[in-house]
Amino acid sequence: MSSVGRTRSIALLGLSGSIVEVEADLGSQLPGFVVIGLPDAAIGESRDRVRAAAANSGCPLSRRKLTVNLSPATLPKHGSGFDLAIALASLAAAGDVDRDSVSRVVHLGELGLDGRLRPIDGVLPAVLAARRAGAEQIMVPAGNAEEAVLVEGIRVIAVASLAEAVSWHGGEVEVPEVDAVPLPARGEAVVETHAGDLADVVGNVPAVDALIAAAAGGHHLGLFGPPGAGKTMLASRLPGILPDLELDAALEVASLRSLAGQRIGGLSHRPPFEAPHHTATAAAIVGGGSRVIRPGAAPRASHGVLFLDEAPEFASAVLDVLRQPLESGSIAIHRANAVAAYPARFQLVLAANPCPCGNYSVRGEECTCVPMARRRYLSRISGPLRDRIDIELWVSRLTSAAIRADDGAGRVTTAEARGRVERARAVAAERYRGMPWRVNAQVPGPWLRGAGRMHPGRVATGALDAALERGTVTMRGYDKVLKVAWTLADLEEADRPDAVHVGRAMALRRAGEL
Repeated sequence: MSSVGRTRSIALLGLSGSIVEVEADLGSQLPGFVVIGLPDAAIGESRDRVRAAAANSGCPLSRRKLTVNLSPATLPKHGSGFDLAIALASLAAAGDVDRDSVSRVVHLGELGLDGRLRPIDGVLPAVLAARRAGAEQIMVPAGNAEEAVLVEGIRVIAVASLAEAVSWHGGEVEVPEVDAVPLPARGEAVVETHAGDLADVVGNVPAVDALIAAAAGGHHLGLFGPPGAGKTMLASRLPGILPDLELDAALEVASLRSLAGQRIGGLSHRPPFEAPHHTATAAAIVGGGSRVIRPGAAPRASHGVLFLDEAPEFASAVLDVLRQPLESGSIAIHRANAVAAYPARFQLVLAANPCPCGNYSVRGEECTCVPMARRRYLSRISGPLRDRIDIELWVSRLTSAAIRADDGAGRVTTAEARGRVERARAVAAERYRGMPWRVNAQVPGPWLRGAGRMHPGRVATGALDAALERGTVTMRGYDKVLKVAWTLADLEEADRPDAVHVGRAMALRRAGEL
């Protein structure tokens, strides 16, 4: 009779997961416990955790030579989430549990020495990977159950202890009543509640219009102006006017939070908002780690907004790591034996003062910065990064007269702005039907300029063509103007009750105005 027990688990690398077959073999050599198959230190230590947990659960492991193989052996494996699979495969090899039952279920979870199952990070992307691989059942720690059941199409079995898992698989063991180990206290569950309404913005109509245009076209936004002008207030309102996320996008956002160790209080369909402090390192922005590669602020902002307040205070090298993700929409973190890939299709919002003291060009204030200091301050935002910002806006301080003149009648609420954005995006989606793009910011420049959509030399784009010839705008800047023009035309067309798609003439007219 075969002495090999088999089950499956999941190895995560970035946001993608792969099925790992866990095999356990009982040999006739001297007693021992060996784990092979490119395990990391945490998996290597599972030998002691599994043996102690099994003994304290009333189902001790055999004293024979036990060899556990994690296949494929060339795939890097990290973390303590393989403990449950190793324990059940070992018990299956000894015949203590039903081998067929164990082989049909994917197992995830870390074991405590007392046999309780501890929750792990990254359960949501692991369950998604198991479903994609065709698995029908997955066993997870009870502390991860709320997160795991967000995935439809796969049965989630939540257990609090190894004894409960053994009993579920037909093992004869007494199941004690134990409290499920809760998730580590890392703050409250993340819930997208963007405080404040767009109607709170007083007397700054151009800024509100720019915010709506950025949301409608998925454009990156730069806000420049003195302290107290409302740049942070405007940026915080942007996620509120973005449309709800579709199911796949919401699951991706939740998976990234799970990998980052954040609690997930149900599936949120609101876009995320990340605002790292200016002391953040490059690894904190894009992600990294010496053992487990975790996503940084940029991947966590996918399908939402990444806001860099006081952008010139960030280290230049930190800002420049965003250049590649802004172009490709993804981040690849390379290590010696693996490459972890994360999505990073976010809207970037930069806010900056005009100079170190913040008073340059402010009426009634005296700037104490020399010209060289002002140039050096803004030059911390490199030219290539700034060239990727679609809309730049100067935000002025409000005067007392402007505040008194504002009676609130013409203000746009968040709900109204979101409605306009959704209609404009519907117009764009109709135009790009059958294509891989959904918003104007994603459309490549050659498509905009080709097939009769935007011919150089037209009267409307004459000034833009001349600027390109003089070298005052780059080819990326040229395309950027065309994309914003399409977005403004989409908004104009969306306000019409019979809007179906935007014509080229309207977009050309808006390009000429820009």
